[in-house]
Amino acid sequence: MQATGKELPGLRVTVDKVSHHRDANFPPETPHAFVYFLTISNLSQETVKLLGRKWIIRSPDGEIEIFEGDGIVGETPTLPPGEQFSYNSYHLAGGPRTAEGSFHGTTSAGERVFTRIPVFAMTPPPDPS
Repeated sequence: MQATGKELPGLRVTVDKVSHHRDANFPPETPHAFVYFLTISNLSQETVKLLGRKWIIRSPDGEIEIFEGDGIVGETPTLPPGEQFSYNSYHLAGGPRTAEGSFHGTTSAGERVFTRIPVFAMTPPPDPS
């Protein structure tokens, strides 16, 4: 699932919140959970059906993980002009990361479009001393 087609002006993603959670039950190699809350707003004149996503996760040492898939949290929302879709999900990590990516879909006329997910940081708090 690549971000193919054209970037649709007016289709926007905002990162509403990023929260950190740590739990003794998390795997030792990924002790941090970052819960992110996103809103996809359709400020264009086109009705858009969102079909999938692509995430690019980067660590400070240059490691890159790419996640692609169909749907957005199991849904394929249709956004008429003026509508929005909000959701939250999470990423497990061993340390600080940045995340970015894109959502892709089609207009009601069948044109392939995408919108970018802005870069956001997933930074664990300092360990309590």
